[in-house]
Amino acid sequence: QVQVAESGGGLAQTGGSLRLSCAASGRNLNSLVVAWFRQSPGKERECVVAFNKVGVTAYTADSVKGRFTISKDNPKNMAYLQMNNLKPEDTAVYYCAARSAYGFIWSNHSHDYTYWGQGTQVTVSS
Repeated sequence: QVQVAESGGGLAQTGGSLRLSCAASGRNLNSLVVAWFRQSPGKERECVVAFNKVGVTAYTADSVKGRFTISKDNPKNMAYLQMNNLKPEDTAVYYCAARSAYGFIWSNHSHDYTYWGQGTQVTVSS
């Protein structure tokens, strides 16, 4: 059974950085398509950054372009979200999402992803 679990959230100051980690288990990461989503109170869950099936960044939300990058380490079965120049509006619960890469290219829609972590809170103070 595939599971993903996030870690690395916390409190940061405006302009600071955080790196979130996503640990995948039950399946090799190179057979999964991974994306990061976030949700803040009263707002819909939105895709922040998404890989395509060959591990290239396929989507980056306009609000985080130039500041957030996604990466992964297949041997470690880990994916990461590096967040730089954080802003108060980045405050949200961040989720790692994954799904089988078979027959799939990429998506920035939450309903296309099968496996979800429990989320990790990121709070950016002004």
